[in-house]
Amino acid sequence: MEQKIAEILAELCGVEPEEIKPELELFEEGLLDSFGAIQLVLALEENFSVSLDIASLPRERIATPAAIAALIREKQG
Repeated sequence: MEQKIAEILAELCGVEPEEIKPELELFEEGLLDSFGAIQLVLALEENFSVSLDIASLPRERIATPAAIAALIREKQG
């Protein structure tokens, strides 16, 4: 799962997957903005077959790759 998340983030952020570390602060480092967050949520929903409500999703839940992985695990049950 972490590798797929890194691949999704790399594509969205225009970096290599190897640059995506688990604790990388995506917003603080300027890799994601609000538009990128929407694209990320859509990609996560498609790739992991989960439903995420972007309107009520706190930014910190998608602030790092590790947080994203935890969110996906939670949603998958």
